[in-house]
Amino acid sequence: METILLVQFMGSLYGLLAIVFGAFGAHALKKSFTEEQLRSFETGVKYQMYHALLLIVLGFNFGFNTPLESYIAYCFIVGTFLFSFSIYGLTLSASKERKWRFLGPITPVGGLILVAGWGMLLYSFIGKLI
Repeated sequence: METILLVQFMGSLYGLLAIVFGAFGAHALKKSFTEEQLRSFETGVKYQMYHALLLIVLGFNFGFNTPLESYIAYCFIVGTFLFSFSIYGLTLSASKERKWRFLGPITPVGGLILVAGWGMLLYSFIGKLI
């Protein structure tokens, strides 16, 4: 039961923040970002929203009775944080000409964790088909 609430909470939080960051990027950052930085920032927002919606769907459809279901959710929670928020940090710091290079390797790690979550989700569906 606790995992369900965590997943629903994180999905809601990520969704709320995606809207706030998207509006912030479209209005406040448009003047200080290059086109490339704006596209990168928007990529972070899009992936965050996609996974926020996915977490909400999983929170209402999974019982989290198996470790696999929990691993899937945790991959999406952690992967989204690492992927999207490292992009935000990279673009914001680059716009101030103080690029936080240590965040560069974090983005693909977050992406790999998201891929692992999607792979486990696919595996869970295949397991039910066979």
